[in-house]
Amino acid sequence: MIREILLLGNEKLYEVSSVIEEKELDSIKEVVSDLHDTLMDFRKMYGVGRAIAAPQIGVFKRLIYMYIDKPIVFINPVLSFPDDELMEVMDDCMSFPQLLVKVKRHRRCIIEFKDINFNDMRLELEGDLSELLQHEYDHLDGILATMRAIDNKSFYLK
Repeated sequence: MIREILLLGNEKLYEVSSVIEEKELDSIKEVVSDLHDTLMDFRKMYGVGRAIAAPQIGVFKRLIYMYIDKPIVFINPVLSFPDDELMEVMDDCMSFPQLLVKVKRHRRCIIEFKDINFNDMRLELEGDLSELLQHEYDHLDGILATMRAIDNKSFYLK
């Protein structure tokens, strides 16, 4: 089911999401389906969209859905960084589709998570995928790209 995406200014976007327990998997699979439908609908409207975090549809659980070549579900992800190398990127967000924000992100990250069957998984990401997962992970902690802007001149309308 296509869900409404919470937009910039909605106080709920600043909430910290809670950890998912294995006994919640059945209800989480329904949320994953909604995240997929919502992401595909956004792509149809805007021509962009690679991932979405559950808080963006008002579900405050530590859950990220990414669909590039295939779907990947990140349950209870934990990010770490193998080094301090940063990159400047123009960050966009489904919660503010007409705005770009210049931010600094780690060039590389490691993400450890549970998959949809609650198996332990680990990915090492670099470049745009590293940036993407850092952006989505921030949503789980109630952090928006606007809060990470390099300075007060780092905002651009599309």
